[in-house]
Amino acid sequence: MAKDSYLVGLIGAGIGPSLSPALHEREADRQGLRYVYRLIDIDTLGVPPEAVGDLVRAARDLGFDGLNITHPCKQLVIEHLDALAPRAEALGAVNTVVFEDGRAIGHNTDVTGFAASFACSLPDASLERVVQLGAGGAGAAVAHATLTLGAERVTVVDALADRAADLAAALNRHFGAGRAAAAAPDQLAQLLGSADGVVHATPTGMAAHPGLPFPAELLHPGLWVAEVVYRPLETELLRTARAVGCAVSDGGGMAVFQAADAFRLFTGREPDSARMLVDIAELAGAAQSSVGKAV
Repeated sequence: MAKDSYLVGLIGAGIGPSLSPALHEREADRQGLRYVYRLIDIDTLGVPPEAVGDLVRAARDLGFDGLNITHPCKQLVIEHLDALAPRAEALGAVNTVVFEDGRAIGHNTDVTGFAASFACSLPDASLERVVQLGAGGAGAAVAHATLTLGAERVTVVDALADRAADLAAALNRHFGAGRAAAAAPDQLAQLLGSADGVVHATPTGMAAHPGLPFPAELLHPGLWVAEVVYRPLETELLRTARAVGCAVSDGGGMAVFQAADAFRLFTGREPDSARMLVDIAELAGAAQSSVGKAV
C-alpha cells in the first residue's frame, strides 16, 4: 500500500529564501498527501559543508524519506552515499538523495530539470552552436542537459579558466571528442556573433547579484537565451533579450522540473508539472513583492 505521509528536506548554505518547500508541499496538498519539507541550513547550524555526511545520516536515522542537496554540498555528499544513479555518477554531483531500505541513493534531477524546461519553452531552438556562461555546479548540469538534448557543440565560458577547461574535458569524455570546448570571457563577442543560443549559468541577475552577465550589445535577434536564475524570474538578461527579439527560457522551468523529478523519486507519484509552473510564478512573484516592500 502506498504511503500518504512524507518527511523530506533540503541541505545547503543560505537556503532560507528557497521556494522548494512551498513547491513540494503545494503539489503534495493537491495529491492529498501529508508532506513536510524542512530546510537544513548549514549556515544556521554553524557547521561546515563537510558535515553533510553527518546530516544525511541523521536524516536517515530520523525517518526522512529523502533529501534535496544544494550548494555547496552536491559533490561533498557523494562519498557518504551507498549508491549513485547513472546520471549522478556521470555528472559527479548529487542534488537528490532517496532513502530506500536503510540505504542512501544519490540522484541528479538538475540535468533532467533543465532538459525538460528547455524542451518545453524552446522546442524549435537550433542547437548547432551553443555558448554557456558558467562552469560551476549548475553549469555542469545544464551543459550535460544541453548535449543530451542534441547540441552539436557547447563552448563553456568561465572567469576561471581551469574550471571551464575541466568541465569541457569532462563533457568530451562523456559525450565524445569535440562536443565541448572552453573559452575565456574576452572571446564572448566573437562566440555569440555566430552562436545559435546562450545558456546563462552564473549568479548574475539574482537579487544579490543584479546586472547583466555580458554587454547588452552582444545580444541579437537570431540568438535564443536560456536562464538558470529563477529569483527573480525576469532577470535583466531576459528583459534585455526579449527587447532585442530573442526567444527566451526563464529559470523557473528548471526549478519546477527538477523539483517534480525529485517529488517523483520521493513519493513514486506523478506530479502535475503544469500546475507547478503556475506555482513558481506565483511564489517568485510574491517573494519579489515582499523584497520590494522591505526595501
